[in-house]
Amino acid sequence: MTVTILDDASAWDAYVGGHPASTAYHQWAWRDVFADAFGHASLYLAAGDGAQITGVLPLVEFRSRLFGTFAVSLPFVNYGGIVADDEGAAVALSARAESLARERAWRHVELRHVQRRFAHCPVKRHKVAMWLSLAATPELLWSALDRKVRNQVRKAEKSGCTAVDGGAELLDDFYRVFAHNMRDLGTPVYARRFFAEVLRAFPADTRVFVVRVGTEAVAASITVGWRDRIEVPWASSLRAHASSSPNTLLYWTMLKWAVERGYKTFDFGRSTPDEGTFHFKKQWGAQPHELAWEYLGLTGAVPDQSPKNPKFRAAIAVWQRLPVPVATALGPAIVRNIP
Repeated sequence: MTVTILDDASAWDAYVGGHPASTAYHQWAWRDVFADAFGHASLYLAAGDGAQITGVLPLVEFRSRLFGTFAVSLPFVNYGGIVADDEGAAVALSARAESLARERAWRHVELRHVQRRFAHCPVKRHKVAMWLSLAATPELLWSALDRKVRNQVRKAEKSGCTAVDGGAELLDDFYRVFAHNMRDLGTPVYARRFFAEVLRAFPADTRVFVVRVGTEAVAASITVGWRDRIEVPWASSLRAHASSSPNTLLYWTMLKWAVERGYKTFDFGRSTPDEGTFHFKKQWGAQPHELAWEYLGLTGAVPDQSPKNPKFRAAIAVWQRLPVPVATALGPAIVRNIP
């Protein structure tokens, strides 16, 4: 068994495309997205016996004055980590990652696995994925919804909310809503270029959804499709319009669109158990699936770069008071180092 740093996109994608455990984010094109949008270097590891690939591990390197040096598989998205045919390939990939951590002075390697893979590794189980098995038709999906949810969809429509979907032509609408919402949350926003690169790299598998009141975008999202699954990793709505329930109409529009195109599972993205977004997603019938973020080469405490960390409380309070244009201008330089 050998592990190499691969530089062959076609061989990588051929393996990822044929492995049942791979995710949309294991595709090679995400390597270019991370480089072009954030400037991060990547090391894509492949295990194999001769010319045959038996496992892969994509790693993105961070070198930050604030958080130090480390690697993540994969940052800015919900899933990543090792995909392998057997335990031997998985162990070989983890060993090579630990070796790289020593060589490149990484504090740790974070593997965003869907389930526990290495019992000896420190693990963080702070998030769950929320998955919904989709009905065969929009009518069956609608009838299975909680009455409260259906009433909120009707309320949004009666309040003048309208929904549209499309591609990169809707990115400006999405980004205005997303940037405003991130400021309200006290979280630095990704650069618009990140989403532009995602839409450029995956035009057939991504979709932008926007809910408007008149001509104003008040809720928006981007979905990523992969095989028979579709995920919404980024969605936001404006608090000023919350009474009209545009966010509920946004999610109903995405779900209906997904059913009409034959998707079998809708992934609402990750949430913290028992918090507001968790309950919002659960009301649609989504079920929680615990995630396991495992750490290689970690000598200290498990890192906590989330907004829930008390040491960021004061900074978040200041950020929430910034004018939206200022927060939008400053955010990308900060968030590029927060995976």
